[in-house]
Amino acid sequence: MRPVPALLAAACLACASLPLAAQVGDSAGYLARMDADGDGRVSLAEYQQWMGYAFDRMDADGDGVLRGDELPGGRGAPVTRERHQAALAAGFARQDRNGDGQLDARELAAPPAH
Repeated sequence: MRPVPALLAAACLACASLPLAAQVGDSAGYLARMDADGDGRVSLAEYQQWMGYAFDRMDADGDGVLRGDELPGGRGAPVTRERHQAALAAGFARQDRNGDGQLDARELAAPPAH
């Protein structure tokens, strides 16, 4: 499954609107923010939770589907939470270079493989 352009735009918009305290400048800081259980690695669930904020912020009516005016540019095909989670899982898998089901700071810093 290829990432949906609206989802990528949503993630960028949400990142830009985060408070400065939530923004990080290096992979270790990024890992620390995403690593909810403090084990030094990011699981798929932690990754989806952290990256899912864009969807949640855009889903104004809270129905689990981004439609029309909830999407960047105010148009586009509806995007379900499930589709968004699947796109995040695909991105996670591309970044998980060693295939251990966890992302470390190096994997987080590297661009996803194609």
